[in-house]
Amino acid sequence: MTGQDDAPTATATTDVCVVGAGPAGLALSLMLLRSGVRVTLLEKSTRLAREFHGEILQPGGQRILDELGVLAAARARGDRTLHGFQVLEGDRLLLDIDYRRLSAPYDRLLALPQRHLLETLLAACRGLPGFTYRDGHRVSALTEEHGRYTGAVASGPDGSRLAVRARVVVAADGRFSRTRALAGIDAGRTEAFDQDVVWFSLPAPGRATGRVRIHRAAGTAVLVHDTHPDRIRVGWTLPHRSWPAVAGRGISAVKDRLAAAVPQFADLIAEHLTSRADLKLLDVFAARAPQWARDGLVLIGDSAHTHGPLGAQGINLALQDAAVLHPVLVAALRSGDVSRARLARFQELRAPAADAVTRAQRLQARAFFGTAGRAATLARAGAAKLVTRTPIGARITAEVAYGRSPVHVRTDLFTHPIAEPVLLDAGAACPASHAPHATHARKVHDDHRS
Repeated sequence: MTGQDDAPTATATTDVCVVGAGPAGLALSLMLLRSGVRVTLLEKSTRLAREFHGEILQPGGQRILDELGVLAAARARGDRTLHGFQVLEGDRLLLDIDYRRLSAPYDRLLALPQRHLLETLLAACRGLPGFTYRDGHRVSALTEEHGRYTGAVASGPDGSRLAVRARVVVAADGRFSRTRALAGIDAGRTEAFDQDVVWFSLPAPGRATGRVRIHRAAGTAVLVHDTHPDRIRVGWTLPHRSWPAVAGRGISAVKDRLAAAVPQFADLIAEHLTSRADLKLLDVFAARAPQWARDGLVLIGDSAHTHGPLGAQGINLALQDAAVLHPVLVAALRSGDVSRARLARFQELRAPAADAVTRAQRLQARAFFGTAGRAATLARAGAAKLVTRTPIGARITAEVAYGRSPVHVRTDLFTHPIAEPVLLDAGAACPASHAPHATHARKVHDDHRS
């Protein structure tokens, strides 16, 4: 046993033990359940609140959720449509990436609070046979037999200890994965970025822009986008590890700097940003574990590869990882071979995509947050013109939206449909603007019943 060795007080048996109820863990669980695989999901939190986790869905992620049959239900809980990315320096528009150049229905970004996504996925999982959800359970050990991982032991909220015996353990517990650490796999962290991000949210009725905007200012940049309900989400970039010194000057000094960087929101900052408790620091780094699979164990999402927030790729990558790992796991379980050699196929398929995102984010960081001055601004303006007005720009937009290798859900492996009640909350009605997506989700659902 890797980790603590106290005897558990309860035991359970399943096919796959997923650790972490984030987008990757829940989406994978739903795909496996719909394929007739039993899943036990362990989540250390007792709440699905993820206020300052990523919430922008790229078209590739939207399509995966639609093929899975849950996009309409998630949107019905509340979201905001964003038409693309813009970079501004003062009043000058440097870059305008318009997602309306893409094919419908995924010709936009969605600002979808992560809690809405997770609650929808969890409700869908609960409607299927073979699912066990244990929230408030923190993994404390991995079990092994003859060099193969056979499950996990978790401590519950009441102090009890649960041993889950599984054919495969999936580490989906994020950038600081406890499961990965228990397996002795290095995170592969690198300081690939020179910035950290301080996040906060402000009420902003009537101030929606319909865009993700990066406002470049002297020595900094501020990302702003609409979010549900009638709010803006703000990410303030600072030099890496400089936040303690900045925060030490007090909330008034912080507000003054922010107001100078985004004067159009100075009134909201003055009124609603009241203390350091309103601000959440994100330590920005890149990481890629050298090994994503062992016998009976596989890493997914941020547990395997971590990225910065630029380009809004976090949830997209997590959902794509789930869609790629799903058929690998189904085939491994059906064959009875859950060896590292079999599970490593997932890393072979997804590592190139993860590496490409890291390279792109490094370039984006230099472009968005790099040197100021007239020469640099003119250079950016020339590059922006190329992206905005030429077919090259359309190809770049599509690659950001879907990835270099677009991913689909293997719906042909599904044996169980999603129960209709999970498409909407009880008593809720799907907004008219979401009706086409609800129709598509039902079509996917119906196709798998026939």
